[in-house]
Amino acid sequence: MNWLSITTVIILTFISMEFVAWLAHKYIMHGFLWNLHKDHHQPDPEKPVEHNDFFFIIFATPAIILFITGIKDFSISFWIAVGITLYGMAYFFIHDLFIHQRIKVLRHADSVYFRAIRKAHKIHHKHLSKEDGECFGMLLVPLKYFKEAKRNAH
Repeated sequence: MNWLSITTVIILTFISMEFVAWLAHKYIMHGFLWNLHKDHHQPDPEKPVEHNDFFFIIFATPAIILFITGIKDFSISFWIAVGITLYGMAYFFIHDLFIHQRIKVLRHADSVYFRAIRKAHKIHHKHLSKEDGECFGMLLVPLKYFKEAKRNAH
């Protein structure tokens, strides 16, 4: 594969992962695996690790398999794994560090985009049960939150 093809595969995989994450969040995490995700909506401040944190193993498994199968000849599966991994890193930085401040960094990141993401996630977390959820994405959020963030800009 040439570098243009590799870059295209990585970017398309990264973008696709937002839709995969949305579907997994809505239908798996708020579905049959709600018992693992519930403590993320109903956190215990005494517990620094949530059951929800184990989803990283579930979601990393396809990338690990693709890395293993593609490393021999750096086939397309390897580059898909790179895209998945980059999305996982973005998830960690945006969701865990920026939104939930699990480690006190990125506190001062401030832009219309970041305020819109934070608001959409706050709206998602106002629902404490698996039903009636909204805003299941991470990087792509409804336009209304961008408009609100822009109106409220300093």
